[in-house]
Amino acid sequence: MAESILFAMGLPPEIHRFTVEEYLSLEQEATDKHEFHDGEILAMSGGSLEASLIAANTTREIGNALKGKPCRVAESNLRVRIPPRNRYLYPDALIFCGSPEFDPLDNKRHTILNPRVIIEVLSPSTEGYDRGDKFASYREIPSLQEYIMIAQDRVSVESWVRESDGNWSILTFAGLTAVAVVRSVGINIPMSEIYSGVE
Repeated sequence: MAESILFAMGLPPEIHRFTVEEYLSLEQEATDKHEFHDGEILAMSGGSLEASLIAANTTREIGNALKGKPCRVAESNLRVRIPPRNRYLYPDALIFCGSPEFDPLDNKRHTILNPRVIIEVLSPSTEGYDRGDKFASYREIPSLQEYIMIAQDRVSVESWVRESDGNWSILTFAGLTAVAVVRSVGINIPMSEIYSGVE
């Protein structure tokens, strides 16, 4: 009734705010991925061939470089939770070290709380979000030490590392002959491998 009155007055109807429990239940049955932003469920759009190749190349190379180390890489099916903002996000890839800390609200164990590194492949439509609000959300994860953004329209990788004073420092790697450094886990990834097969 209230919604129809608002509509008749020319006001937008109230948006239903979902609980975390509702979101997790819906996401278990969903065929597509959705982010959760403090009560709102947002559908994620599909990526381009270039973004998919870059993400797959990067995940493979990191996995190979981490062999024998206490850290592991996971691809975009694993969620992260940002408790202060009440958000659930799907990075393109992430690295966690030691045992994963699973979100106690997610009994399917699809969400972790302790990524050390988060990796996003930028696209023209998401770059502003990945650099702005999404990065601000990620910075609230206590375990996060490094945020890596990989361009898909140019050969460029940015690595942001949290310093001991809480500030973030940046290193940029450019060109196919460069070697990107994942500083927080001590591994090197050739840029030529990240962009292998990408036109």
